[in-house]
This record gives sequence, structure tokens and C-alpha cells, in this order.
Amino acid sequence: MNVGAFVCSCAGTCDIDLEAAREGVTGVDVVASSRLLCRDGRPAMRSVIEEYDLDQLIVTTPEPSCQGRIRELAEESGLHPEATAFVDHREGAGWVHDRAAATEKTARLLNARRAGLAEEATTRSVSREAGERVAVVGDAAAAAALASDADVTLIADGGEFADADVDLDDVTVERGRVVAVEGEFGAFEVHLRARVTEECISCMKCVREGPDGSVTARPVDIAPDAPGGEWATRCPTDAIDLDGVERTLEFDQVVYPGGPAMSVAGRLGYYAGPVDAGTVAAVESLLGGVEKPQYLDLEMDVCAAGASSQEGCTACTDACPHDAVGRPTPDSVSFDPVACEGCGACTSACPTGATRLREPSNRRLAREVEALLDPGEEDGGWLSSLSRGREAGIETPVIAFVCSERAARTLREYGRRAAREGLCYPPLLPVSVPCADTVGEAHVLHALAAGADGVALVGCGESCLHSGPDPKAALVERLNRATGDLGLGERVTFLAPDPDDFDGFAEAATAFVEGLDASPVPAGEHEATGGSDRAAVRPAFDTHDWALESVRAVLDRVDPERTVIRGLESFGRMTVSDDCTFTPTCSNLCPADAIRRTETALEFDHERCVNCGLCEEGCIEDAISMEPGLDLDLLPERRDGDPWATVAEGELLECRRCGAPFASAASAAKIEEQVGDLVTGVAPDAEGSIFEYCGDCRAALVFDW
Repeated sequence: MNVGAFVCSCAGTCDIDLEAAREGVTGVDVVASSRLLCRDGRPAMRSVIEEYDLDQLIVTTPEPSCQGRIRELAEESGLHPEATAFVDHREGAGWVHDRAAATEKTARLLNARRAGLAEEATTRSVSREAGERVAVVGDAAAAAALASDADVTLIADGGEFADADVDLDDVTVERGRVVAVEGEFGAFEVHLRARVTEECISCMKCVREGPDGSVTARPVDIAPDAPGGEWATRCPTDAIDLDGVERTLEFDQVVYPGGPAMSVAGRLGYYAGPVDAGTVAAVESLLGGVEKPQYLDLEMDVCAAGASSQEGCTACTDACPHDAVGRPTPDSVSFDPVACEGCGACTSACPTGATRLREPSNRRLAREVEALLDPGEEDGGWLSSLSRGREAGIETPVIAFVCSERAARTLREYGRRAAREGLCYPPLLPVSVPCADTVGEAHVLHALAAGADGVALVGCGESCLHSGPDPKAALVERLNRATGDLGLGERVTFLAPDPDDFDGFAEAATAFVEGLDASPVPAGEHEATGGSDRAAVRPAFDTHDWALESVRAVLDRVDPERTVIRGLESFGRMTVSDDCTFTPTCSNLCPADAIRRTETALEFDHERCVNCGLCEEGCIEDAISMEPGLDLDLLPERRDGDPWATVAEGELLECRRCGAPFASAASAAKIEEQVGDLVTGVAPDAEGSIFEYCGDCRAALVFDW
């Protein structure tokens, strides 16, 4: 594929050195520039496309109208309109940084875009059919607004709608108060409780004779705290049941203003917030069903969720804010691709790569980070530019994983304000992610291994659409503990840009950048493979193996402060007490093949362990304890290449009769302790305990007797 990069200064409004920016771009077939690419520069751009037979264009413009003109030009030149990619050199660079920093950042962004496009996944979609049944709880206006397109049922939930000031002619009004809502998009169940049954004919007798304010007329229902009395016995159809009756109605979507959240960040087809035009539009967009991108790739063969009815890793179910991951059994997980919103929380938490984000994939993120940090070759790029006396633009390279939703919008707004007010903040190097939750320990460690001086997670903070307030604070704390143990000091932060507080963001970003020392890890030398040869069974760029690869790259350049690197949750350290009886339970359960039993010992492979906890959960003796953290002394390179460490030793018992080894002494003693009294005298001629014989000889003793 022939790729061309095109740099623009937006008629000089972006203070960018076009020549220097061109020199900083690598890995493309041609780089061209113009003061006004989308207008005066288009004829020359068309000529470049034809001369170099370009298949892919990477263009610096964040402006939608300019992007549209570039796409038109590409299509006129025989390219697919989607064969154009864009870089924000304006709001994200030229308007918020000085000339040198904006110029260098623009070139780095073009390099990252090129690297990312090379790893772009093909588009796939998932779908689910659904009907048009919509339940609206207690909100007549919302019900009326939806009634023209949907089959709407207004659930009264104790409300009175006899004199509603909206048109409810096309709305079914149901009595009852909501007890619970269960299910998923296309199959919700709303459980109701009422004190009036379906035998009611709405004769209004109970409304007239009942306690004031306790009986509604439309629909007819009785308040839970309404006292009984003679009036309750006069219903001509015996429809009053003061003990209450429950029923369940089925719907495809549920609008429940003020209702309980079904998940941390909401569930597809369930709306618990205030109803506005956006809510109505969302409901209408799902009528009849949904087709959406397939966000995840799954490889459940490497999942560490459990085995043999024992629960193991719960990382994905704990992380998912949309209830798109469930546990149908204790030892398995299931994914609902339609409920999934693509935030990546499960993928960054999964240690084995069983669930992976399709776009952007970890491989793509790795290549973008490496391209952003690459200083260039000696015969070109930024090193040669600097040698000719140009000012260094980015002296402290900081990778910023930026949420593509509210955080990205806020940064763009900062840029527009900066054009008017002269605002600025440090030149962070942005990597777009669907949500801050996409980023886990492996992403941060890789950025540091690739030479970043620091890593910022830029998310929505308290307004996060997925995880709620300050969603990554715990991760930042863990990783700063890990970087400290590695000898790098604290190098990770979380920033939450507030649209109304540019100064607060700029101060926090500046304080972080200025507080960083230059990393001892050089930039431009590390290209991740995403795994290790011994763990080839797992997909490349899984959390555990990718993180370990990055740690090893860092260790080549630093002297760690500690032997045990704390804060890394995808690594487990095993201790085994004297209660171990050397049964094969733990080794059989381990999904990572990190435990093995020899004739006289239990051995543990720390490099392979993903800290799923299944061995600890399944140990019948409660002899195993697991703690998170990476123990450098247990890695094979510090053990003469031997990954197996003995964590428990015992004596192998040999049969008294045939001499064959058959069980550990501890295991035989434990069984005798538990059931010895039950078999006393079974083999009176045996020498010693019957539990000192192998299974075959034990059976022969009993038979002979």
C-alpha cells in the first residue's frame, strides 16, 4: 500500500514549521504540505496522489468540512472515500503548544496514525432482533412522546393519570408498582405489585368510597398504606385484594426515570435517568432490533474463569460496567456482544487474552505508542533536525491515553478556547482509546518500556459514561507502586479535563510533566512482540505476557528497588502451608499450567501464573495462598533458565507389600485421620496401617481376609 502524508497550517493559523514537520514524518511514500490544503492545495494534492499512485492518505485537519473536501478529492482520484485518515494538528497541537512543540507533535501524530492504520481491524457487526414494546414507568409525557412509533405501556407506579395533560390515547396504562426489572434488551421482565386485580371493570366505586387520596382512578389501584374497611368489600367484581397481587409483563425496552441502575454504567434498552430528547431518540433507534460493531474477539480456550465447578478469575465480570459479562456457572463466563459498549474494561483486566478489544487492538495501541515515542533515525527525522540547530519541541515525552468520548471533546474545546485566549498546556502525546478503562497495567508498562518519561490516563472523571467517579485512581496507585519498585519512581497519573476548568487541567498536567525525570529507558529501541515463547498458547498482547515483556525491557536499563514488584495484579506469588497433602487438585485445575506435582514436591512456575486464584479456591486443604506481584527472583533468567520453583516438599509413601510408590505420606495420613475409624479391623493380618498399602494391595488384603 502506498501512503501519503499531507500537512497543513490552516492558512497560517497553526504555528507549525511545515518543512520541519515533513522531515519528522517517517514510514510513508511521500510527505507534502500546504498553508491551506483543503482549498488552494487541492490541485497539487491531486497531482501527488497520481504521481505516487497513493492508496491511503493521512491528512492534518480536524475540521469536518475540510475532511469532507479531502474525501471528495480522494474519491475523485479513484480512492475509496474511507481511505483517508485525519490528524488533529490544530486544537490538539498548533493552538495549545508553542511552535517547536506543535511542529514535533504534528509529525509524531502522523507517524502514529500511519502505524495504527497498519494494524486496523476489519469491521464486523453483531445484531439482535427485538420488538417495539416499550414500558415507561410513571412518566406520561415520555409515554406520549414515544407512542407514535412504539407500542407503549405506561406503568402507573402509583401515579394518577385520569387528568393527564398529554395525549395517552395510544398508550396502554397499567396498574401496579414496580417491584423489580430483570432481563436484557428484547427480553425485559417488569414485576408489578397491585392491590387491584385484573377483574376490575373501572366502575369507580372504590375510588368514590375509598380513603381520600388512596385510590387512583386511572388506572384503578390502591396505595400500599391505604387502610382496609367496609369500602374494600363492596367491589362488584371482587377485584380488591389488599394482600396484593403480583404479575410480570414483558417488554423490549424499559424507560424508568429515577429507577435503580441495572449496572454501573447502564444496560442497553434500559433508561433510568431523566427523560429528554436524547432518551426518546435512543429508544426509537432500537425499535425492531439493533445492529452494532462487534467490539470483542473472544478466545475462551485460554480463559481462567474456573474449572470443575470451582470459580477462578473474575476479572472480566468484576470490570464490566454494562453487565455484558455473566457467569452462567461458577466455572464459566458468557459475553453478550449486543449489550457490550466497547469500553474495553474487561480486556484490560483479563490476564490471559481470552477477551480482546478488536479496535483498537492492543497490537495497534502498541505500535501507535512506539511511533509517538520514536525520535527518528540519525539520517532523518527529529535527530537530524535537532542536529541542524532546530529547537527541541518535546523534551519530556509523556504518553496520554485519551478517552475518545467526553475527555477528547473537552480537549478539543480547550484547543478552540486557546485560539481565542492564548491558553496552553504541555505537549502530551495522545493515544485515543474508547474509554480510560481500556488501559491496564500492560499498556502503561509498555509505554514506559518504549521510552516514555511518563504516562497519563486522560478520562472523564466523575462524568465517566462507564465507570463512575475517578475510575482509574486504583490503577494509577498500583502502577506507581510498581514503577517505584522497578526503580523508575512515580510516572503515572490520571487527568480528568473539566470543560469549565482549563486552568485546573493545565496546572495538573504541567505539574506532572515538570515533576518527571528523564527516563533511563531510551526511546525508539523497543518494539513489543506482545508475549513470550513459553506462553505461545495465549494470544499475543495478552495482559500478563505483554506486561512481563515490558518489565524485562525496563530491567535491561534499571536496577530495581525491590525483588518483588508490587502492584501488578496479573502475576501471582504462591505460598503453600504444611497442610498440603500433594493431591493433584491444584495442578489439574490450573489453566496456565503453572503448577506441577513431582513424586516428592509441588512446583510452581511464576512466569506462567496469571493470578486467577483457581488453585487457592480449589485446594481441598486450604493450603495455598496467592498474593499479587511479580517476584523477579522466580523468573527463569534468574534461575539458570529453570522456571520451576519448589513451593512444598513431602515424602512419597511406598507400599508395604509391593514396594511401589503410590501416594504422599501426608495424603495417606490425612485420609487415615478422616476415615481410619471406619475401617478398623478390616484387614487384621496387615502389617501396620491399611493406609500404608497401595490400592491394589489394599484390595488384596481385604479380599484375602
